[in-house]
Amino acid sequence: MKLVSKTITSLSLIFLVSFSVFANGDKDVQEGEANPINTQEEITDYILHHVKDSHDFHLFDYFSNGEKHEVGFPLPVILWGENGLTAFMSSAFHHDDNGKEIVERGGSKFVKLHGKIYELNAGASSVSFDEEHHPTNASTPIDLSITKSVFGILFFGLLMLLWFGRLAKQYTKNAIPTGFGRVLEPLVIYVRDEIAKPNIGPKYRKFTGYLLTVFFFIWISNLFGLLPLGFNVTGQLAVTAALAIFTFVIYMVSGNGHFWSHQLWMPGVPFLLRPVLAIIELAGTLIIKPFSLAVRLFANISAGHIVVMSLVAIAINMQDQMTGVGSTILSLVLSLFITLIEVLVAFLQAYIFTMLSALFIGMAVEEPEHH
Repeated sequence: MKLVSKTITSLSLIFLVSFSVFANGDKDVQEGEANPINTQEEITDYILHHVKDSHDFHLFDYFSNGEKHEVGFPLPVILWGENGLTAFMSSAFHHDDNGKEIVERGGSKFVKLHGKIYELNAGASSVSFDEEHHPTNASTPIDLSITKSVFGILFFGLLMLLWFGRLAKQYTKNAIPTGFGRVLEPLVIYVRDEIAKPNIGPKYRKFTGYLLTVFFFIWISNLFGLLPLGFNVTGQLAVTAALAIFTFVIYMVSGNGHFWSHQLWMPGVPFLLRPVLAIIELAGTLIIKPFSLAVRLFANISAGHIVVMSLVAIAINMQDQMTGVGSTILSLVLSLFITLIEVLVAFLQAYIFTMLSALFIGMAVEEPEHH
């Protein structure tokens, strides 16, 4: 009941914050007036912008005298451009995302456009665009910034170190886990006994640490993504791809002779078919398995955020058909239903990624059966 209560509270805050943003919208740069986000195009753009990564941590907006004020905190921008390494805080852009605010550092000029940072060519004083609104006089530097997702990864990593460090300390004293350790202990045992052991076999201890790290990182990231003003870490393809690459490297390095013999020269089949089967097996091992790991997690989490935001937007889209009160109630009920499902999906996606990782590793380290 406590989980349901907290979920309902979180959803209500999400709804109120999101509705406020949709209703108030962005500040017109030239006129300095608030323009409401109320058309389908504007709402779609806002939702897609919401699920993307950003160079600052935006909390919420408020309006005063027709002007929008953004509340949040800046993050470090680290770029490698034409003049080498450059670093500054994202507040230097003053929340501009249209390429109008120019930041001069280290002999280079930088602008931010649609969430991406560009370096102006030498001699340029403003951004020029082509017919498709792509910059024509700017290049893309190597971006090493501490973005919102990177900040989230570091924050979740610190939380896990604190939580599991405390749990390990309690075990060394042969004490019964207390506090949040009581929540972690059954999950640790579950991952070890129900995922690692049956899928990897006798060598499970070697890989249990990695599987636990992946499971809890994904689960915690997914849950934080459901909170108001939360992160969308696992909704970034770069993050899920990195996790998939870790699993890929582990099962490739750990693969034994039995595994590679079945990959490259399948025993027990006609010789003419072995090269064909080798191509199919290698394609699955090198491409399909890591690709499925990365895309499944990314697509499910991103889709969940987009669906919730789309349901919140019903309060704006259907005001004419249902009145403001009716559309708001419908939006809140549907958003609550989907968010409850997303709580389950948060755990389910962590379980699926960990289970598949254990399966792939188990296939790589499996020993041949002797009869």
